[in-house]
Amino acid sequence: MKLFTAKLMDKEALRDQILTRLKSDYALLLQAAKTAHAAAIHEESIPDNKYATLGLEASYLAQGQANRAQEIQQAIQEYQQLSLPQFSAESVIRLTAVVQLEDDAGKMRLVFLGPAAGGLVLELDGVEIMIITPVSPLGQELLGRQVGDQIELKSNGIREYEIVSIC
Repeated sequence: MKLFTAKLMDKEALRDQILTRLKSDYALLLQAAKTAHAAAIHEESIPDNKYATLGLEASYLAQGQANRAQEIQQAIQEYQQLSLPQFSAESVIRLTAVVQLEDDAGKMRLVFLGPAAGGLVLELDGVEIMIITPVSPLGQELLGRQVGDQIELKSNGIREYEIVSIC
């Protein structure tokens, strides 16, 4: 990963990339839901005995995909309406912050604290950035912290990070 500081992050470009990915995922899920729905109502899916559940399974799949598509549509709206202020080194971390973390081995990591789409990993200007949300363990640890603060994450052992920069 290219060495990078959060101070140089173009949040508008990051938002554009998030929206592009979300819109692509939304279109894919809508198509998948339509396909599953068509399979659920197809004549070959009509059960001929009480053990034939193909139609029922396809309808569950279609509903799950439609629900996920609705979640993505909500995330798209949230990102379109999101204000993207810049933060200073003295600012506390809150929603829309891009935070650079350094672990105890010296490895750098960039995260963007967004309203939705947690876990999404994007690359911007050759730099990997992960979207996290305020409800994630990392998001909860970062909220209200500042540059220079240390945080600990407890998953598969304890990981320590220092907040190096914020924008």
